[in-house]
Amino acid sequence: MRVLLVEDDRRIASFISKGLRENAYAVDTAQDGDEATYMASINPYDLFILDVNLPQKDGFAVCSELRGNGNAKPILMLTARDTVDDRVAGLDTGADDYLVKPFEFRELVARIRALLRRNNEIRSNTIMIADLDIDTVSQTVRRGGDPIELTTKEYALLEFLALNKGRVVGREEISEHVWNEDFDPFSNLIEVYIKRLRRKIDEGRPMQLIHTRRGAGYILNDA
Repeated sequence: MRVLLVEDDRRIASFISKGLRENAYAVDTAQDGDEATYMASINPYDLFILDVNLPQKDGFAVCSELRGNGNAKPILMLTARDTVDDRVAGLDTGADDYLVKPFEFRELVARIRALLRRNNEIRSNTIMIADLDIDTVSQTVRRGGDPIELTTKEYALLEFLALNKGRVVGREEISEHVWNEDFDPFSNLIEVYIKRLRRKIDEGRPMQLIHTRRGAGYILNDA
């Protein structure tokens, strides 16, 4: 999942983005409201994290503009303001959740997971495809009961394929949701990671789950 973090405090932004990347999220950052709305207009984010006190446009204005432009993706507001009026203002502009600073990082991650689950449909924390078992909370993977060790990026790619089970996803879509804006579209990084996943998930198994559709992309399926 790809997240846009809008936070003008570089120290806080670095802390949050580092933690989210360690939890398999692709993260882009913006430091003011104008930059945030521009980035949202050119990139397909799965979730927005908005600080309220921002230069140019505050978080309320950014949230309102996103909703006004038809963006329905989850928005989590961050703020040091802990009054009922502030929370109501954030929710009334279209935010889905509100987290007051300071906060425990694990609570932030839990709220993100909840918002992403809620976004399209209610779904379990566990994804099962044939004998492949993916726990999206602990980010652990088993195949036939055997634990499979994955790097953070390998896990992120596998989870994205699993969430799109049975549907072919192309390189562009994968790069947009699994990598951030620094991804080089001319690199063979996606192919490298697909090869690694095949070796760990499918090698030596009678049923292959990761398939290539030539000229189209990749599909995770038990058919």
